[in-house]
Amino acid sequence: MPENWTGRLTSGMDRRTFVKACGGAAFALADGRFANSGFAARSSSPPNILLIMTDQQAIDTIAAVGCSYVKTPAMDRIKKRGVSFVRSYCANSVCSPSRAAILTGRAASETGVWKNSEHIRFDIPNMGEWFSQQAGYETVYAGKWHLPSGYSHFIPGFRVLHTGISGVGNVGDTAVSRACEGFLRNRSSSKPFLMVASLMQPHDICEWYRLNKIPPSRLPYQELADELPPLPDNFEVTTPEPEELKRRREGWEPYEGKWDKQHWRYYLWSYYRHVEMVDGEIGRLLQALEETELDKSTLIVFTSDHGEGMAQHQLARKQTAYEASARVPLMVSWPRHVLEDHTDTTHLVTGMDIMPTVCEYAQIATPPNMRGQSLKPLLEGKSVPWRSHIVTEIPKNVGRMVRTERYKYVTYLNDPVEQLFDMDEDPGETVNLAAGSRHASILNEHKKLLKGWESQLDIAANVPNPDAWRST
Repeated sequence: MPENWTGRLTSGMDRRTFVKACGGAAFALADGRFANSGFAARSSSPPNILLIMTDQQAIDTIAAVGCSYVKTPAMDRIKKRGVSFVRSYCANSVCSPSRAAILTGRAASETGVWKNSEHIRFDIPNMGEWFSQQAGYETVYAGKWHLPSGYSHFIPGFRVLHTGISGVGNVGDTAVSRACEGFLRNRSSSKPFLMVASLMQPHDICEWYRLNKIPPSRLPYQELADELPPLPDNFEVTTPEPEELKRRREGWEPYEGKWDKQHWRYYLWSYYRHVEMVDGEIGRLLQALEETELDKSTLIVFTSDHGEGMAQHQLARKQTAYEASARVPLMVSWPRHVLEDHTDTTHLVTGMDIMPTVCEYAQIATPPNMRGQSLKPLLEGKSVPWRSHIVTEIPKNVGRMVRTERYKYVTYLNDPVEQLFDMDEDPGETVNLAAGSRHASILNEHKKLLKGWESQLDIAANVPNPDAWRST
């Protein structure tokens, strides 16, 4: 690497050119210097790592966690063989920003992926880059990337197994899972592997909206009438509500199509079928692991980039801080190494925790400035000090959510209406406590927490309104 490279991207040079010029081995440290520390000392062989990501899957969509409207035998197996987190939140409630946070352990506003189809800034390594250079892992990626393109033949740090079929999960996911299966059944490398299996479903529900925007005069399949899930208790809209939420609701298909309650229920039924589609592809991966006996040496991390509206507050899609959109599955399994069939209902966790977790299991240091925490102690049943709060960003840098032990605070840019919910007493987020003076001290406490969180971030240069939340 040329000695005069100082951690600033040469004018006009994109990330791919930069990585190639460095031989794929250089990463910027916090002070702007570059280093490649090579292999870390290990006391025992590190595990293979399989990161399975679905797209747009709400947390309460798995049979083993209590959903009676869906059959998910593969996800159930991961849950029963490992640890599942109940208080699991995405780092950002839309695709690209959340994925960037998962793959770097940094806030989306730091990665530069503040909206869909942006690329991770060059001086922050993604998981594949870090593992291939720092740990000597064989790193492979299959499926949706979206940083910036949805499906790419070139992903820094990874060998791409399959680019998928852009925007269509019901056929593309099968191609992706088969590519992963082929790798697992035919690999002969002595290196441990890091595989990202990035599946599209249940994101195809977005196509379902468009195809079913206007409710028909009668249910398309009358035999489903008695099988449609009920509407959630918080189906009615909460007031007062920020203008940003109103605009989102009124700009999406249910509002424009004037959905009636039966159509909302039909949407929920259909969404669960999309979840079942991706569960089948996950089952293919688990079967391949078991039949090759790689399951004994593989840490599985399962999550989704963000949730889905689920008819709560009469919302479909994502991009909000409400629970259905912001909470996502997070389950980790590895036989005889992590707790089995354990549900963690206590700890607040985020997608940013995945990167430091897999680094610790691989016995390597994390990249600089991780915002997440390793989940390893929690997975092994150890009592450790834990964070008091997490922050989730709202797409396009227009808002923030602060989740503490009991409360959730949500604020939007230049909007006087804030939201404060008591998540113990009001898990459906139907009573906005920010409107009165009784909870003023709690509101101010959450504002201080947000300001403290934002003050530590190294916001990317391309993010609009970079200092908006530091002055909250």
